[in-house]
Amino acid sequence: MAASTGMVRSMVGTLLLLVVLQALHVTAIKSKPITTSLQAKWPATPLVLEASEFLADKGEESFWSFVDSLSGLKDGDIGETDESMYAFVLKFAGRLLTDTEMDLLKLTLSIHSHSPRIEMFNQIAKDLPPPTGCNTFVDIHGQVTCSLKDMAELIDSATERPKPNIYAVDHQYPRSKNNSVTVVLYGHVGNLKSQMKHFHQRLKELADRGAVQYVLRHFVKEKSDQQIRLSGYGVELAIKSTEYKAVDDTEVKEGDSQSQDEEDNAPDEVQGFVFSKLKELHPDLVDNLNSFRSSLLENTRKMVPLKAWQLQTIAFQAAQRVLSSPTKDALRVLREISQNFPLLASSLVKTQVKDEVKKEITENQKVFEATYGIGGGETVMMLNGLVIDTDVAEPFLLLELLRSESQILGGLHSLGASGEAASQLMRVQVASKDSTYAVDIRDNSVVYLNDIEKDDRYAHWPSGIQEFLRPMFPGMLRQIKKNVFHLIFLLDPTQPQSLQLLQQAEMFVLNEVPITVGVVFVVNNEDVVDGRDDAGVAMMRAFNFAMIDGGLGQALDLLIKILTAAEDKVVTPEDVFQTFNKMFPGEEVDDIFGSGTEYDDRRQDGKTYFEKTGLGSLPQVMMNGVPFTPKQLQPDEFEESVVTAILVATPDLQRAVYRGKINDRTDLLDYLMSQPNVMPRLNPRILADDTRLLDLTAQPGDLPSLSLSVFQGLSTDDKKAAIANTMKYLTKKDDTSLRPVSMWVVCDLETTEGRLLLSNALKYMKTSNTIRIGVISNMDGSSNGQQWLARAVHAAQQTQTRNHAKNFINKLIREENYKGIERGDTKVEDYEVHGMDLGAFKKSYEETEFLKVHRLFSDKVLHLVPGQRAVIANGRVFGPLSEDEAFTEDDFSLAEKLILQTSAANVKKKLDKLASHFASTGDSLSDLALKVDALLASNSRQEGRKEVSFWKDKHSVIDIAPRDPSKPSFDIVAILDPLSSQAQKWSHILGVLTDVINVRIKVFMNPKDKLSEMPLKRFYRYVLEPELTFRVDSSLTAGPYAKFSDMPPDTLLTLNLLTPESWMVEPVRTAHDLDNIKLSESESGIHGQYELEYLLVEGHCFDQASGQPPRGLQFTLGNKQDPVTQDTIVMANLGYFQLKANPGAWLLNLRHGRSADIYQVTGHEGTDSLPGVDDTIITMDSFKSKIIKIKVTKKPGKEDESLLADSQNDKRVAGGIWDSLSSMLSSLTGSGGKDGDNGQDETVNIFSIASGHLYERFLRIMMLSVLKHTKSPVKFWFLKNYLSPTFKEFIPHMAAEYGFEYELVQYKWPRWLHQQTEKQRLIWGYKILFLDVLFPLDVKKIIFVDADQIVRADLQELASLDLQGAPYGYTPFCSSRTEMDGFRFWNSGYWKSHLAGRRYHISALYVVDLVKFRKIAAGDRLRGQYQALSQDPNSLSNLDQDLPNNMIHQVAIYSLPQEWLWCETWCSDAQKPAAKTIDLCNNPLTKEPKLVSAVRIVPEWTGYDNEIKSLQERVAQGLTTNDSLPTDEKTQTTIDRPSDDHSEL
Repeated sequence: MAASTGMVRSMVGTLLLLVVLQALHVTAIKSKPITTSLQAKWPATPLVLEASEFLADKGEESFWSFVDSLSGLKDGDIGETDESMYAFVLKFAGRLLTDTEMDLLKLTLSIHSHSPRIEMFNQIAKDLPPPTGCNTFVDIHGQVTCSLKDMAELIDSATERPKPNIYAVDHQYPRSKNNSVTVVLYGHVGNLKSQMKHFHQRLKELADRGAVQYVLRHFVKEKSDQQIRLSGYGVELAIKSTEYKAVDDTEVKEGDSQSQDEEDNAPDEVQGFVFSKLKELHPDLVDNLNSFRSSLLENTRKMVPLKAWQLQTIAFQAAQRVLSSPTKDALRVLREISQNFPLLASSLVKTQVKDEVKKEITENQKVFEATYGIGGGETVMMLNGLVIDTDVAEPFLLLELLRSESQILGGLHSLGASGEAASQLMRVQVASKDSTYAVDIRDNSVVYLNDIEKDDRYAHWPSGIQEFLRPMFPGMLRQIKKNVFHLIFLLDPTQPQSLQLLQQAEMFVLNEVPITVGVVFVVNNEDVVDGRDDAGVAMMRAFNFAMIDGGLGQALDLLIKILTAAEDKVVTPEDVFQTFNKMFPGEEVDDIFGSGTEYDDRRQDGKTYFEKTGLGSLPQVMMNGVPFTPKQLQPDEFEESVVTAILVATPDLQRAVYRGKINDRTDLLDYLMSQPNVMPRLNPRILADDTRLLDLTAQPGDLPSLSLSVFQGLSTDDKKAAIANTMKYLTKKDDTSLRPVSMWVVCDLETTEGRLLLSNALKYMKTSNTIRIGVISNMDGSSNGQQWLARAVHAAQQTQTRNHAKNFINKLIREENYKGIERGDTKVEDYEVHGMDLGAFKKSYEETEFLKVHRLFSDKVLHLVPGQRAVIANGRVFGPLSEDEAFTEDDFSLAEKLILQTSAANVKKKLDKLASHFASTGDSLSDLALKVDALLASNSRQEGRKEVSFWKDKHSVIDIAPRDPSKPSFDIVAILDPLSSQAQKWSHILGVLTDVINVRIKVFMNPKDKLSEMPLKRFYRYVLEPELTFRVDSSLTAGPYAKFSDMPPDTLLTLNLLTPESWMVEPVRTAHDLDNIKLSESESGIHGQYELEYLLVEGHCFDQASGQPPRGLQFTLGNKQDPVTQDTIVMANLGYFQLKANPGAWLLNLRHGRSADIYQVTGHEGTDSLPGVDDTIITMDSFKSKIIKIKVTKKPGKEDESLLADSQNDKRVAGGIWDSLSSMLSSLTGSGGKDGDNGQDETVNIFSIASGHLYERFLRIMMLSVLKHTKSPVKFWFLKNYLSPTFKEFIPHMAAEYGFEYELVQYKWPRWLHQQTEKQRLIWGYKILFLDVLFPLDVKKIIFVDADQIVRADLQELASLDLQGAPYGYTPFCSSRTEMDGFRFWNSGYWKSHLAGRRYHISALYVVDLVKFRKIAAGDRLRGQYQALSQDPNSLSNLDQDLPNNMIHQVAIYSLPQEWLWCETWCSDAQKPAAKTIDLCNNPLTKEPKLVSAVRIVPEWTGYDNEIKSLQERVAQGLTTNDSLPTDEKTQTTIDRPSDDHSEL
């Protein structure tokens, strides 16, 4: 009671204070927020289309159901306002989704995850192009129309034209694939005013009849005038050093800063007052409370410097502050502390850490280190036990993972598993299909060409098995006198492809490769066959004769000569006889090749063995029984594949030797063939990676009788579950123990093949008590029979015990008994088994309804035509089987073994332990095992799920319960340091997830102890909203954005966007200098608007022959209308390249010129090209990363040519992208196209980088100083990544005024290269690390000039300077200003030793011979050294300078004459008159601001500055000579000289 009274008094005191403040009119200083938004380049896409793509990801059936439902609506049903349309989409899509999926749909629509896919379809349509004025149209083999009448005519003539490309993301109408006629419909399924529904209905009818393949693509003709506001990125305000003043003093004309109508996101708790609680208690005082909060914040907006001793435990203090807050507020508090840490640090140090909290954290950290190898301050994030890479994970990837996990959670919940049972079942280890399944090779059909243990040629090799443990150089094969690695070739000797494989086999033997080589000849195995009529038989007999006559070498030589003589054609008997007679003249051919020959050894064995293996087509090659893939059999891959197979198998053998499992007396072949991966038969249909899985987790309700009328009304998922729930099984023993494997045999028992399939299943069942066999009758409607056998089988299963049913059915399916009943000699009941209930059987025998139900299931779910066979094992569909395809007892064995090994055995173990959680027993538990296994197998992951055990969670954990425990819930466990960059990001994401999904979150605090500096030197916001929001007028709000409120007014900040790896963004609208933000100097808030300029395509390219990256190879990206829109150059580092793209379908080609002349593309991975299509197609349909792999080979006759070798002699590399883009990318340039080749050599190419308004001001002055001192054509190259919108808008006018060319180049820092976190260090990296790929090959030399330099000489002189073989030239640091000796770190310590008498060079000015630079792979060497050194945070302090100086021994530096760079800090005043350039170096003694030193040191600087300002004023007033020039048109130069082409790399 006392406590309550105290609280009331406290509240009254607070309210009195508010009243006083209001009475005195104490108002807080108006907050100046810093806001940032990011939008896509393309228009907003309709929500109904985004929802349809969400459903498509769930399954094409859901997509087409949604489209069908929409086509049945009339105009006006969807709604007129944004909010009503959103409600309609959720309601309509919700019919096809679970509650969890609905939650994820809301998040998906919020982040517009599927917008790129819709835009991709729009771009594909635009590329056609669409018929004029049509909002719905069809593409029929290259002809487009929006007339239903014309469509029919175009369909009739379609086969005369080539089919269009179909992509994996396309929506193909079910069961209409692989038709000879493809119709692609383009339209807006949500536009009910269009012809869309009429086209859809007509094409559905045609597709159902099998007349066309129907494909639907979105097309939005009336595009939105709004662009999509994006989510899923971070924004940082980094605290910038003010050691040197680097802020422009030019007055900023702020204009109208973009207003934001969302509520201020200021901290909720300020100096102990929790304002959300106060507002809840006193809603009538909200305005006063806001004023009071602002007043308090004014006192907290100052950053108080902290001593090192105060920082020691600040991370623990932050953890304590979070843990002390109510659980429901904990994530919000964590977010506020981490994201606003620089402001809150001074208050955190006052927090007292409880002993029990610190003790528990310390104990947990020991477990974290032992379990995950992480220390204090590091992060681990797990979703349902799956470890998430927190560095690269973003909402789009996270959403994909959540969707996948929701299927498992929903399925388990549907099956009755929740809580601990669901968690345990999710952690069942599901192995991926083992690609190393082997078949037993111990067979008489194998003809071995060598025997390593017995042949004399291997006598000098060591024979001890311990040799496997001897260390070897990587990649080397051990020469041990043991038959360990058996390479078996299965060949049809008459086929041309057998020649290359036989030659390879011969080569392995002759070169004494440690492989035992065997051959199996697969030829006609009939008992009586004449070799004079059958070439295969003739070759086998000729081989046997030659082997007896002259040995294996001669026999193999004979076959090779026969195949060679056939000249890549199938061998004929005449080919065999001609070659044989040449090698063995005078032999009697009839005796050798005739039917009564004695040279027929092993002829029949080969085909028998091959059919037994189940391997399918020929040829086949196996290493210890493991088949090679068709790709591995390619001539250019085969040898490498063999060596790789040996190297991969060696560690297992080494372990076996080490553990004593094999010794010198072990029969190694028997040991190898007894391993678990060896199967009796390898059926590719069972081992295929694309096996379809049925989801059996639906709950169709209680269906005591499965009538056709009821079954027809069920959804597809319910149909699957209904069959599973009503299936009756046969088993080996008549008991109800848990059997983990259930197989359904789908067949027509009136066919011989159908009966054989069931017979094989029942025969195998006799050997295994872990399987159950069910039967589905897929009757052929054309059959004349009464399906008596199917009815008898069904009736027996329904009415008899399993043992009786099994024995009875076995009798009926015996072929002689079946035929006897068919003839009428006997009756079904004549085969009654003793103990059967014949009366019940006869009653059930008359039922036929189940036949129609089974046929409907086979048709609608399994997509089988009547009579087709299949086997469904634990939901895996093996089928349809072709008419002559066998599925033997060995195949049933393989299927069972595969399923048990991958998952079912683990499911059984887990269910045995969890039996008490389920009401199921016996057969129903087996049903549960079937459904759980099918569910887990359909969502298998290679990475295992982690158990969270032995972690203490009483004092140091945020534990947030799911909002609805009765529904499926996700489980997220985070190990997090509250003062880490990961906490800044993930505290927001986790907060959003609690709003969106049903989730339990446990955050274990992992603070870093004994800190000596501020752990976070930035403010941070993450942009992600749980759901779309609407205004009061029901229109969509502008969208998400980042907002920093109440930032310290006098602190210098720099703004940076932290986007997903594949995004390239640029600022497009802001008047402010986002690189130097100081709120005290701004009248109002600051807003930066960014745009997603490109999505990145990344790739790796290798020469297939050498395995090396083809340095200097160039690729182009484009489409049919514009074949070249982007291009790139391949690095030697990992063969890496990157291309800029936007949503669409793009063609990747080698660039015309030397790249296309010398190389050709021979393979690619990760692309979207269809089989048989030569084009390399890349579809960009997602915000996620796109990474591809390209293999190239040199063209015949070009093997000795090099891309870079002769380029120094070329005046110009012909036909490049820089020729092609002169019109497209003109917005980036200041010139027209060249009309000759000579201009490039005359042009002075200058590269520079600037960030922030001050350095852009310096940059413009540097450019002017260059132009004032040269008569040569000048082309400036600017790194676009950091340029402000102001600079990009002004540069075309400056180019037009002064007559120079310019180009904006761009490169995304590769993900594999160590990332820098500070913007300044990133800029330094761009100065040096990408010189070989930033510029076109026709740029021979480039001069880098720092933005803050003034040029006083003609840079043509520097461009023409002989670098004496060095790839670049730098100016050494001056040594003449002696008072700075204490700062010359290169004169002592490491640098003095490393330089070994050489000079240390400054990076403010350097010239690069790009031809030499590329030829010696200097860029690749620099990147390699950078990667090694940058892992140490104390190395490369001045990255752009230290790196080339560190590499001076590997990449030589030519020392430029000293006069090329003068800087007051390091050079004496006596040297200044001779200076050709003056650099405004920072002075560590005086710390003089740049602007002050510029005016003082460089007399002409002020004149240049005023000249530029005058031009800016004229541009602003529209008084320039090019005042009509818009920024998206090309600015022509004002001097008469050849122009150049312009592109963005």
